[in-house]
Amino acid sequence: MLDLQDYILLFLIWLVTIILFRTILIKWRGKPRLPPSPRALPIIGHMHLLGPIPHQALTKLANRYGPLIYFYIGSKPCVLVSSHELAKEVFKNNETTFLNRPKMANLDYLTYGTADMAMAPYGPLWKFMKKLCMAELLGTRTLDQLLPVRREEMNRFVKIIQEKAEAGEAVDLGVELMRLTNNIISRMLLGKRCSDKEDEANEVQTIVKEMNGLGTKFNLADLIWFCKNLDLQGYRKRLKDVRDRYDILMEKIILEHKEARKNGAGADKVKDVLDILINISEDENAEMKLSRENIKAFVMNQFLDVRGQHFSLLPFGSGRRSCPGASLALQVVPTVLGIVIQCFDWKVDGENGTVNMDEKPGMTLLRAHPLICRPVVRLSPFPSL
Repeated sequence: MLDLQDYILLFLIWLVTIILFRTILIKWRGKPRLPPSPRALPIIGHMHLLGPIPHQALTKLANRYGPLIYFYIGSKPCVLVSSHELAKEVFKNNETTFLNRPKMANLDYLTYGTADMAMAPYGPLWKFMKKLCMAELLGTRTLDQLLPVRREEMNRFVKIIQEKAEAGEAVDLGVELMRLTNNIISRMLLGKRCSDKEDEANEVQTIVKEMNGLGTKFNLADLIWFCKNLDLQGYRKRLKDVRDRYDILMEKIILEHKEARKNGAGADKVKDVLDILINISEDENAEMKLSRENIKAFVMNQFLDVRGQHFSLLPFGSGRRSCPGASLALQVVPTVLGIVIQCFDWKVDGENGTVNMDEKPGMTLLRAHPLICRPVVRLSPFPSL
């Protein structure tokens, strides 16, 4: 009879045979033709090469290995494309291969299981939401109807800068431009301004900013396969807390909009985006039923941290999944930039009078230090812009 040592020996022989067979089979089939790749480390892949500012580290890798690189973040394979020719090949000629978004545990939870448009899989829901955005929510008709909102907020922005100039005070341009953006988005979405006061719109923006921070945090569960079902970094409790607060606030705002409509209040005013979403969710003949989660996730998307025919610069993405908010941005940004340049001269605040252009990591290219300048009125701003 065989004893325990014999069984162990047979098991080891079987294991070695399987490993050799798999190795031979892989070599016989040949390796796939992959782009060049730096040497990876076990478990973490190429994470050690990313450094504190990933986009700068990726630029160095592209300079060394070429415009197309294959690398791993943990156990997740990634492809780095760093030339506009290859970007065109990816986003235009092979667009359908890249239409889905990667699964990210934090964002998946915050967006109610990808009930939003930004993270939803490419399919019927996403197509309906995109069509809805382009035709109703952010279409030409809605943007034209909400033009007075944008004009009023831009006038308010100019007035603040003018008052600072007359008082000889410095302006944190990043803060003021972010406040302008949030006020425009809040009024178009919810019919309320974000301001320094603790109102609902400001609270929504504050909570979503917190959600954005959590949603983009490095999560081991996303990147290392054996951590998939573990919460080693303690995110679950924080995610639940912030989404619960967002839920309570959004339910209150949605109820207010429904009550106002029921009572006939504001019947003569232009509908904001939330009103349009509520109408569609209650429309029995709608192409697809929008749930409460879809509405809340969509509102969240608009606050989170650009049309892509020119593949040398893709600020809004490109192709079918390009940002539907590009039309709004292209109406606001050139106007604001023109105001800032045409109506004011600017002096950098500080001893040396130079602008610090250091960068910090983020989903977009962020400044490491605030841009603080002193405006000087050059032309009196027009009363109506």
